[in-house]
Amino acid sequence: MSIGVSTAPPPVNASLEAHLRVLLKAMQDGKVVPFLGAAVNLCGRARETSWRYGQFNCLPSGLELALHLANNYGYPLVEGAAPPDLLRVSQYVAVMSGGESLYEELRSIFAGDYPPTALHTFFAELPGVLRSKGYPRTIDPLKRRLVIVTTNYDDVLERAFNLAEEPFHLLTYVAEGNWQGKFLHWPAGEKEGMRVIEKPNEYKGLSGDELPVILKIHGAVNRAVSNLDSFVITEDDYIDYLTRIDLGSLLPAPLPAKFQQSQFLFLGYSLSDWNMKAILHRIWRDRQRSARSWAVQLNPAEMDQKFWSRRDVDIINVDLKEYIDSLSERLRNMSSLGGGV
Repeated sequence: MSIGVSTAPPPVNASLEAHLRVLLKAMQDGKVVPFLGAAVNLCGRARETSWRYGQFNCLPSGLELALHLANNYGYPLVEGAAPPDLLRVSQYVAVMSGGESLYEELRSIFAGDYPPTALHTFFAELPGVLRSKGYPRTIDPLKRRLVIVTTNYDDVLERAFNLAEEPFHLLTYVAEGNWQGKFLHWPAGEKEGMRVIEKPNEYKGLSGDELPVILKIHGAVNRAVSNLDSFVITEDDYIDYLTRIDLGSLLPAPLPAKFQQSQFLFLGYSLSDWNMKAILHRIWRDRQRSARSWAVQLNPAEMDQKFWSRRDVDIINVDLKEYIDSLSERLRNMSSLGGGV
């Protein structure tokens, strides 16, 4: 899928149509920060398609990754029991086989050349489409910069931006080593010239341009330098992460202010894991005022509905691929600045 290719608009219900109009208005004003979770990598994946190690047609789901690690490292699986938890299985591998072995296995999976999904392509092409239509309609440089937050370890989003010839800044969290608890910055998406953000409140590396920022808050695979791989994935990782992470103090200007002034669009998240709820709690704790945000989640559980509702997040109950196709179509057909939506 490409934003620039016209197709017949997919049918949508009235509720989704109303949401898309509100979302596009927020995008026009530069007020939307997308949060991408693990399930975005399943966007458009056929039900009969499953991930297999060594094949790079699709990325693994959390369950597929947990089962792969469990089967390869002897994690005790009990027939009829609940599916294995990725954090617990990863902890087992790190303890029994060592952290280096876990990192090597994860690198062999996430450094593969997986094709971008329709969702990755949409966000990679989004800055260019908005520019071509004269948006965002503000002179505020903070609102003119697209910031995408992801908890995924792969580099499919970055590769989609490269395919779209859209330069970007890349920031990744460091889970271990000398720079543990800090973010690394690759200016304009280049692997050369990496900088450690030692003093976020004094860091000026994002000043002087309005290029998009990809922010990887759980670390990432580094295709060029394996020593820079970083994964917040074990139970110990998350315990350490949650005692450290405070996005307001770890991120350089203007990102904390961007979060304060924006509405969030959560895509591909499941709230079944305690760690995800804890991270979202930290994000909301730093917000000084409430603004409606959205979470796209098909058939959410009652607990998820209550969790999102308490944080002024409206659930968009629709399949992710259908959602992206509908949003893409309406973005293409959006009038240029001055013509409305």
